[in-house]
Amino acid sequence: MRRRTGRAVSLFLAAAVAGGALGACSGYPHDPPACFPPKYSVDPGTVRPGEQVTVSAPDVDCNPAYGQGAKIEVSLTDAAGREIFKKTGPMNNDGGFTFSFEVPSGMKPGKAGVTAMPYRLDWCDDTGRNNRLKRQGAGDPGLARTSCVIPVVPLMIRPAK
Repeated sequence: MRRRTGRAVSLFLAAAVAGGALGACSGYPHDPPACFPPKYSVDPGTVRPGEQVTVSAPDVDCNPAYGQGAKIEVSLTDAAGREIFKKTGPMNNDGGFTFSFEVPSGMKPGKAGVTAMPYRLDWCDDTGRNNRLKRQGAGDPGLARTSCVIPVVPLMIRPAK
């Protein structure tokens, strides 16, 4: 009976040591955990050309550290996937933003798409590296682009009146 208890304690200690070693690989607390941009919404979801659309996101609960002067890049694509426009607007340090635009008058009816991503930042941390703190174009050769799916929220364009 005593032998089994000793073996159980040994296994528990081995698992705890291994778990601690694995946790140390992440570099946390020196390298913060991945902190993705907040999910954004598009309101209203159905519009006619000439009407206003608001794209917004709440602050995130983690620390994205976008910094003062951070921007969001919003783009609109038509039903054929052609980019209609791409514009930037202000975003706060915690990723929150509100951006409004008018649907261009010549936009054809159909399913369009709205994309909103932090401007000039590699926001996708699926490499295990903390890329969000490195700005593109700042001469940092250590920036690693990653292979993430770009978020797109649908927007239905109805025929003009």
